[in-house]
Amino acid sequence: MTSVKEFVVEREPTADDLGAGRFAFTDDYSVFDWGKMPDPIPGKGASLCTMGADNFELLEEAGVPTHYRGVGPDAEPLSALEEPPRELAIELATVPDLPFVDGAYDYDAFHGEAREAAGSVVPLEIVFRNTVPVGSSLRSRAAPSDVGLDLEDWPAEVVELPEPVVEFSTKYEEQDRYLDADEADRIAGAASLSELKSVAREVNDLVTERAAEAGFVHEDGKIECVYADGEVRVADVVGTFDENRFAYDGQEVSKEVVRQHYKRIAPEWVDAVSDAKARAGEEGVADWRPLCAVEPPALDPDVIERVADMYAAGTNAYTGTDWFDAPAVGDAVDAVRDL
Repeated sequence: MTSVKEFVVEREPTADDLGAGRFAFTDDYSVFDWGKMPDPIPGKGASLCTMGADNFELLEEAGVPTHYRGVGPDAEPLSALEEPPRELAIELATVPDLPFVDGAYDYDAFHGEAREAAGSVVPLEIVFRNTVPVGSSLRSRAAPSDVGLDLEDWPAEVVELPEPVVEFSTKYEEQDRYLDADEADRIAGAASLSELKSVAREVNDLVTERAAEAGFVHEDGKIECVYADGEVRVADVVGTFDENRFAYDGQEVSKEVVRQHYKRIAPEWVDAVSDAKARAGEEGVADWRPLCAVEPPALDPDVIERVADMYAAGTNAYTGTDWFDAPAVGDAVDAVRDL
């Protein structure tokens, strides 16, 4: 189980074959790696599932390998449904254990188990960036000149990159870490780093084009992958308002809206999370959450309603189909500008 979706296993993966199952999307959400937050956002799960299916089917048309099988228990194409789905049918790859021993993660053990499986999850997140929004972590890790920009400092506005930037971070560690090429290559295992980059760029191009057709700017996002039959396949879910950041008429349309809202209404919790992660690193422990003494507050009901409309209206606009009874996307976006 993850913080926003659950697994339904139909057939376990084996040493000879991939398994089959479904992601069941909930209305829960997570920010700052906290896990399940106090409030669900109505309709959010169906929004993520619908956008994800739409993007997987676009990738399928473009010839990009994925683990997608369809939507719902019968693994149907999205076009066969009249209501937005909440379940994404997928092939299941093996997820090896990643031991944490003496303050370090044992990737040799992870890949030893992976070699015995028909297919396994690549323990990386592949991040692509087209712009650098104000909330982007890239600002704290790189100077503008490092990514081809003729600027001394990061301005307090979105910056468009001359070329997309692809980065790698850990997937299964309690605290995500961005990696240099050598460490990313080691952690990737049998999957080729160049192939992972190539697939990420294909996904980025497709989502960027789809977003532009609907009036969005695709700022950044990530993919996760499985390695099976000697090839990299796009896995998890792709191109949603949780995995990616989009803007519409200059306003963020993604989970970033909630993240920035919490920075404004609960800075003491955001700071406590940061302190707990730092302390966990210093003490060599994997789970930082027990070290955080502050709990996140619940959201105001009006905020939840506006965010729910943003997800629903945004999905309608992105897919070009009125799956949800929601305001026009421009109205929904305007409603979250002051959050």
